Amino acid sequence: MSRRRRSMMSEGLKNELAKDLGFYDTVQREGWGGIRAKDAGNMVKRAIQLAEQAAAKKT
Repeated sequence: MSRRRRSMMSEGLKNELAKDLGFYDTVQREGWGGIRAKDAGNMVKRAIQLAEQAAAKKT
């Protein structure tokens, strides 16, 4: 039985990160399953950096 995971990131954020990191065209052509694992990892790293920056601004 397969369980589908819910994304922690909004589609808008994922699309913005993909554009910033240069693989949005792949997402448009093939969907999220078409990106490389390295690109997915870089996307997560960037999302963490943005979250840390936002948290630092709050303090």
